[in-house]
Amino acid sequence: MAQPKTEDLEIFVTVAESQSFTLAANFHNTQVAKISRAIARLESILNVTLFNRTTRKIDLTEDGQTFLTFAKQSLAILSEGTAALSVNKRSPNGPLRVDAASPFMFHQIIPWVKAFKQAYPQIQLELITHENIVDLIEKKTDVAIRIGRLSDSNLYAKKLGTSPLRIVASPEYLDECGTPKNSHELSAHTLIGFAEAPKLNNWPLKEPARIKPSLFASNGESVRQLTLAGNGLSLLSNFMVHDDLRSGRLVEVLPSALQTPNPREEIHAVYYKNSSVSARINAFIDFFSPRLTL
Repeated sequence: MAQPKTEDLEIFVTVAESQSFTLAANFHNTQVAKISRAIARLESILNVTLFNRTTRKIDLTEDGQTFLTFAKQSLAILSEGTAALSVNKRSPNGPLRVDAASPFMFHQIIPWVKAFKQAYPQIQLELITHENIVDLIEKKTDVAIRIGRLSDSNLYAKKLGTSPLRIVASPEYLDECGTPKNSHELSAHTLIGFAEAPKLNNWPLKEPARIKPSLFASNGESVRQLTLAGNGLSLLSNFMVHDDLRSGRLVEVLPSALQTPNPREEIHAVYYKNSSVSARINAFIDFFSPRLTL
């Protein structure tokens, strides 16, 4: 009996995860016709129908769902073997597209890029920032950094650690407006919030208090800059303000008022298992994990 090609298995998994031949073609940088031929080859070899196809969408058949489990396991084993050989040779190569929110990219990734390039000169790193969660297949992304607890997902995830939340303000703001003594006094202060992620304006306080920002920005780095400039108090992750706290540019307020640990403190690297890029993903995670200041 003929055996499926690894490339066809990877295409099958991508189609199953994206539920789209077009998205799978974009992710693999090929034509839809090639995707269709790969699925047809698999169905011929296995003598089953893997997808129910309609004009609107495609869904896995029962046989397809069963085969998906084994296909992912097979690719994962091959991925680990490929990665092990590449790590031993210290020579992973090729493009690697990494996505993260801009504060994490600015404060945790970019400072180490030069050292990473020296360690892995054959990896062509492409750094992309999005403030919202992106679809890895749609955005042709190899690995993404996700901040906060992960929802159920078909992605593989590596927990990088936790980054405590801090209520912070500049010394100038506190000198002018005073320091809140408890969470209920926060409502008397100017609070800086997130314009495009309202859920981030719900502070995980031990004692419920009215949190209503009156100044907003679209991303965490802008919120940080507004806070540094003395515009008010904000709630930010330690990974982006630890240097500011250490230097005195920012001051932590009410450190015992927040619930910790909480879901917003978790940080993961997420990715699809793909044997062709696994060595690059492993190199990236192994290099950056011990260097993160969370």
